Amino acid sequence: MSLWNKTKTTDIAVWFLDLILLAFLIFDFGYENFKDFRHYKLIVLPTLLFALIAFNCYKYYRFKNETTVRRSTRISLIILLLLVFLEVIIILANYETSFVETFFNARYVIEYGLLIYFFIRLTFFLRKIYGLYFNPAILFVGSFAIIALAGTFLLLLPSATTAGITFTDALFTATSATAVTGLIVVDTAKDFTPFGQTVIMILFQVGGLGMLTFTSFFAYFFKSGASFKESLYMKDIIGHEKLNSVMKTVMQIVLFSLVLEAIGAALIYHSLEENASFKSKGFFAIFHAISAYCNAGFSLASNGLYDISLRFNYYMQWVVMALIVFGGLGYHIADNIIQYLKQFIHNILNKKKKVFIARVINLNTKIVLYTTAILIAAGALFFLFSEQRTHLLNHQTAFGKFTTAMFSSVTARTAGFNTVDFADFTIPGILFMIFLMWIGASPASTGGGIKTTTFALATLNIFSIAKDKKYIEIGTRRVATEAVQRAFAIISISLACIGTGILLLLIFNPEFSLLQIAFEVFSAFSTVGLSLGITSQLSENSKYVIIFLMFFGRIGLLNLMIGLLKSVGKTDYTYPEENILIN
Repeated sequence: MSLWNKTKTTDIAVWFLDLILLAFLIFDFGYENFKDFRHYKLIVLPTLLFALIAFNCYKYYRFKNETTVRRSTRISLIILLLLVFLEVIIILANYETSFVETFFNARYVIEYGLLIYFFIRLTFFLRKIYGLYFNPAILFVGSFAIIALAGTFLLLLPSATTAGITFTDALFTATSATAVTGLIVVDTAKDFTPFGQTVIMILFQVGGLGMLTFTSFFAYFFKSGASFKESLYMKDIIGHEKLNSVMKTVMQIVLFSLVLEAIGAALIYHSLEENASFKSKGFFAIFHAISAYCNAGFSLASNGLYDISLRFNYYMQWVVMALIVFGGLGYHIADNIIQYLKQFIHNILNKKKKVFIARVINLNTKIVLYTTAILIAAGALFFLFSEQRTHLLNHQTAFGKFTTAMFSSVTARTAGFNTVDFADFTIPGILFMIFLMWIGASPASTGGGIKTTTFALATLNIFSIAKDKKYIEIGTRRVATEAVQRAFAIISISLACIGTGILLLLIFNPEFSLLQIAFEVFSAFSTVGLSLGITSQLSENSKYVIIFLMFFGRIGLLNLMIGLLKSVGKTDYTYPEENILIN
């Protein structure tokens, strides 16, 4: 049955009101001159609010026997009535010369509340769309494309920038934010207004966790249920094994992320000096906490964390590093460690009833943790050695030098923040940085790159072949052949995309050196966001090459190919085997 046949007349009416609401919110937030239409705003805003309440009330009583409809309508009514209640309280508490004047000054409660209401309504609508087409890979790719295009439109609004922006630069910025990359062609701090900066922050928050994750989160949070199809594609996307608990895991992922970001924002806020030149310390802290956890690399300082007021703020840098590492590990690794710690503490407190915990930490977690630790340590030691006569000279203490080297190692793994000017890095330092960027973060995390597990399996496979072993064996476990094949497929695709990107940029921008362009392309495909300072000087064609690299690097080209080719049925026959000479 098509979506149109399933649609009720009341749904069409509410959707029509949602479209009117969307148009009003776009003009309200996106056009400064629209603020002059004071009287129209005072009429339209309450009218829209009460019309939404009226239609939802009618729908609630009209379909009282349909549990799903009543549940979603009840959620809408609670949000809308809560907005009315809060608005009345604020008007009474801050009453001025007249009701109209007070309402106009306190209207932001309703405006921002309706914005949240519209986002929740959008997630419900997207879930209906998902129910029509079941292909996890295509839905995953499509959701990122829609987010990037929507972000482009919002950044083109006059209120988003201080002096306007071209379509290409808006698309570049929106894609960079959605792909949690951090490469910029315009200054985020100076060229975007607080509204534009908020749009960018929302883009990398949604891009980091995924739109499908958010829609499923609201479905579970509001107890509106999840279809079997929805549980299936979320199982594939988040890499969860048990179908019956996948939606619960989705909610835990979002809550875990939001809690860590809140803690990080509080610590960053505490680390800032009282005389900091930033307009709003609170917004600055929230922006950077989300950007760090999502491995986005966007900053509200023009020079990033290399800003003179942040360059020596080692406390803040360690907070940012912690957020980057947690985001780069992903929820599954953190959850596995938490489960182990719970059982470990239980065994300490209950010596008579000990639980066997040898198998709590699974093989995937061990590979991720060991690989991550080795790469971070190796990067820090290498930069301590290679940059002794460059950036480390500016730091007087051993702790400062170690922090700077450690930060460069951590940020290279898809985070994109900088506490140094990478254009002044030594050649060995740049080459090792490229290597770290290519590997990236871990699977099912907010980071990019080929992933730590891919690199680990490829490395272990070399030793396995050298020992004439058919399988990779780690401890008492054997790695599945399919995982090794997938790892080498990802490596091949990444090198093909990166090589093509380098060739195209050398053609479109021959004035830049091979090293500058290679660094830019590796950074884009691995969604890192670091640059040697050439991003804003790229030609129009080069910008579109980088846009595609960031997009495909975030979604994974292999995922797209699987989504397109997986429909081809499996064969029941096997051809004769023949050996190929590889020397």
